[in-house]
Amino acid sequence: MAKISKAYVCQACGAVTARWSGKCASCGEWNSIIEEQTPSGSRALIAIKGGKGRLATFETLAAATIDSPRLPTGMAELDRVLGGGLVAGSAVLVGGDPGIGKSTLLLQAAAKLAETGARVVYLSGEEAPAQVRMRAMRLGLAHAPVALGTETNLANIVATLGSTVPPVLVIIDSVQTLWSESVEAAPGTITQLRGCASALISHAKGSGSTVVLVGHVTKDGQIAGPKVIEHMVDTVLYFEGLSGHQFRVLRAVKNRFGPTDEIGVFEMRHDGLREVDNPSALFLSDRDRGAPGTAVFAGMEGTRPILVEIQALVAPSLLGTPRRAVVGWDPNRLAMLLAVLEARCGVRLGSHDVYLNVAGGLRLQEPAADLAAAAALISSLTGKPSPEDIVYFGEVSLTGAVRAVGHRDQRLKEAAKLGFARAVVPAAAAEGNRNTKDLELLPLTQLDDLVALFGALLVE
Repeated sequence: MAKISKAYVCQACGAVTARWSGKCASCGEWNSIIEEQTPSGSRALIAIKGGKGRLATFETLAAATIDSPRLPTGMAELDRVLGGGLVAGSAVLVGGDPGIGKSTLLLQAAAKLAETGARVVYLSGEEAPAQVRMRAMRLGLAHAPVALGTETNLANIVATLGSTVPPVLVIIDSVQTLWSESVEAAPGTITQLRGCASALISHAKGSGSTVVLVGHVTKDGQIAGPKVIEHMVDTVLYFEGLSGHQFRVLRAVKNRFGPTDEIGVFEMRHDGLREVDNPSALFLSDRDRGAPGTAVFAGMEGTRPILVEIQALVAPSLLGTPRRAVVGWDPNRLAMLLAVLEARCGVRLGSHDVYLNVAGGLRLQEPAADLAAAAALISSLTGKPSPEDIVYFGEVSLTGAVRAVGHRDQRLKEAAKLGFARAVVPAAAAEGNRNTKDLELLPLTQLDDLVALFGALLVE
């Protein structure tokens, strides 16, 4: 029998220390370290000491490979993020803020899949069956043949799933509520998460069922215990959205069976989540036309081009240290862009408060938004709006050079489809053949060219 020892584990990052402290040295979180009991030694080391084992088999890189078959869920946006649909025997982790709509999304997907004849099991550890049925009635899914249950004991769940024909889809809402009798720790701790997730993933690989685990997020927006859970599953999805906005974005940050950084866009309504086929038109539907401090960015999210409005507000500051506030973009990227504008272009922003916002609740992660953000800042500083028929994309370097970015044709096609006539792009993007010929390109090599170009556009 393995000797039981005590360890202190951070519930935010999974770091293990020999003694308790109020602040985690790895992630800096306060009051997140909890004492847990862990067995000393390792099964792998025991096997090595015993001298027993089986020979590993090897294959060549040229061996035939069969692609994993996909099972569509009936929700095109969810299938897009998953890479084409569910993969048998895979494990998917879905994270998001409380109340963002994770349970609603998974219940809708479970109902659509069950209506095709597939066996779907929905296990809720946080809500009673009556609560789940009330949500299903509100969504109009009360008649869907979904097997609903409430269980948090891991042994009971595995025994139940293994007693009948393996279901096609198993949804666990949420993994933090599970507990195992063999683990001497409270539910939701790192040790319990590791043990329960490992058991469910092993069951998925052996039975061929797709297991979807719902994970809570910390106040920093990260799934609790990321180092313990994320590397164990095949796919990690984040369900994002700002309070007060009806848009929801499902983003893939890890996918062993498809592309990462792919997104699916949904609109939250009273009758559930509605898929958005053309997110660019939706994000620009409430666009502030003719207002200074706005610019339209032609971005890429995975394989999908998306046009979104970037808003900036530059105002004189009465404080010794001007404020810099960003929503939906990297604050460090904004600080770098402000420094380049001041040092390379002579645009004085050091005594101004700067606020930057990405409209619609979308979070941008690619550096191609630099040019659009710079245009919004210049427009707000001068107090004159940017022309409504122009889109921007391009990366700005520390030298002030405007660098080319990928997926040029997709960005320009999306802009032309939505009625834009001109595009401010890096000079390298204006060279060569283009599939979109009805869009006038305004090439830039340096960021100070944007300042001069912006002044010329304002005269029009």
